[in-house]
Amino acid sequence: MSIDKQSDIAANIQIGPTSLGMVRIYVEGEGVELPLDFDPDEAEEIAEELQAAAEAARELSKGGKGKKKP
Repeated sequence: MSIDKQSDIAANIQIGPTSLGMVRIYVEGEGVELPLDFDPDEAEEIAEELQAAAEAARELSKGGKGKKKP
C-alpha cells in the first residue's frame, strides 16, 4: 500500500509522554496495538512533518475547488 492510496482501515491514535521522558504515539486498530516511542527531538521533527503534510494537503484540496470544467 502506498501513502497516497485510500484505505478502509480504522484506527485510534493516542499521543502523550511516557514516564521515561519519551513521547509515545500509540496506534490501535482491529487486532493491532502499536506503541511507538520517540525522544522529544524526534517527536518535534514528526510534528513538523505532520504540519507540512497538512499544509500541502490543504493546498491540494484548494486547487480542485472553484474550477469550472471546460
